Amino acid sequence: MVAAASLVAVVLISLLITRVATVALTLTGMSRESARFQARSALSGVGFTTSEAESVVNHPVRRRIVMALMLVGSAGVVTVVATLILSLANTSAAEKGERLAFVLGGLLALWLVARSAWVDARLSRLIARILARVSSLDARDYAALLHLAGDHAVTELAVGPEDWVAGRTLRRLELREEGVVVLGITRGDGRFVGAPRFDTTIEPGDALLLYGRTERIAELDRRPRGEAGDRMHDAAVAEHEQHASDELEHDTRGRGATAARR
Repeated sequence: MVAAASLVAVVLISLLITRVATVALTLTGMSRESARFQARSALSGVGFTTSEAESVVNHPVRRRIVMALMLVGSAGVVTVVATLILSLANTSAAEKGERLAFVLGGLLALWLVARSAWVDARLSRLIARILARVSSLDARDYAALLHLAGDHAVTELAVGPEDWVAGRTLRRLELREEGVVVLGITRGDGRFVGAPRFDTTIEPGDALLLYGRTERIAELDRRPRGEAGDRMHDAAVAEHEQHASDELEHDTRGRGATAARR
């Protein structure tokens, strides 16, 4: 029974490690699906020659993450499976059935948990916050690709059931009034909705691809449901309007100075 429990424990740990690595890779600018694929590939030791793999190798932070996964996965599940098989060799039929039932039940439970959008959203958010505190993984390639500057960035936001954005349409959210643009939505079932319409509803388990000021997106991630969240939205709109007004005034002065020099 020890070997069977060890197998379930190793699979659970592997799922957690893969989830941590997935979130870590998304913090470097990779999409969620690409990050999940590369994390599972590295942990299992299966290599793929793709442009995504090249982007991992050529990126110093991503390379360190993948190297750590390869090291952890070098022993992993294969060793425990071999131990389980050897432990079944000298047991009775009843004991074999009991241990196999335990393993299958444990793996089924882990599979159901891994497929849960609620668990995915909560766990991803928790991991992202921990990584943000203990590391500096925010080395995005988006800046080079989109020529981002200042405090603006492109990032993902995982939607949980208690989030302010959950259950609302983009029209009702009025995120553009805060200076936040929704570039795309990855649904809980893996479908990607690019350039979503204003009547698109945000659901728990979705991952929003957002462009905007980093501090605004971080505040949006913490914004609760209900009246408190609505008040924070109103304050964000007012702040954005003031910020846009200041930028317009600064731009006008700059153009006036340029015309005067000519």
